[in-house]
Amino acid sequence: MKSIVAACVGPMSCSFRRRRPPRQNQQISSAVSHYHGAMEPPAITRRRRPFLAPIWLPALLGVIVLVLAVLAYRSVTTTTVVLVRHAEKALSTIEDPPLAAEGEQRSERLAQLFGERAGAGRLEAIYVSNTRRTQQTAAPLAARLHLVPVIFASTDAAGNASRILSEHRGGTVLIIGHSNTLPELIRELSGKEIEPIADSDFGEIYVLSVPRFGGASILRMKY
Repeated sequence: MKSIVAACVGPMSCSFRRRRPPRQNQQISSAVSHYHGAMEPPAITRRRRPFLAPIWLPALLGVIVLVLAVLAYRSVTTTTVVLVRHAEKALSTIEDPPLAAEGEQRSERLAQLFGERAGAGRLEAIYVSNTRRTQQTAAPLAARLHLVPVIFASTDAAGNASRILSEHRGGTVLIIGHSNTLPELIRELSGKEIEPIADSDFGEIYVLSVPRFGGASILRMKY
């Protein structure tokens, strides 16, 4: 039988309450504790909220860095400029002699070197001076690529360099000039000096890589 405890308030009044077993009291206390614990999510949320910053800040920073990298990649382009001297000219007393037989053969070799019509490194323009020997040197290559050579004033090195870098940014062009004008043009394009070109040397090729930012590089070879 369950025990009954009498509680007297006054001399003549008593009330009776039923004493609960200890085990039942423990169950009630556990239920109350569970109820109060379920009512505390706001406190947990407040404690977790500061920990979101270390997660979102690196993610946002990564997105910003990625966008800046894409913009930098698009803006940083390199222009390739190939410069050669005209091929061998005929021995003549006229002011503007044509190419000699050796020069015609060299111009064919030049067309084989740079005559690819598609793919990376394809020439998008050919520049020549207003002399017959530079135009004849470019003729086989221009015919293979279906390009019309652009005639430029070989004495205006600064203007030619500015034009090429602005009109052909990121592309590849070929310039056919003279032994006394190419060194100055190379200096304007790259800021670098080259050795003087000998009068008997017609096979020099200078390949300039001119980035939008940073220094240019020069590759020198023969053909």
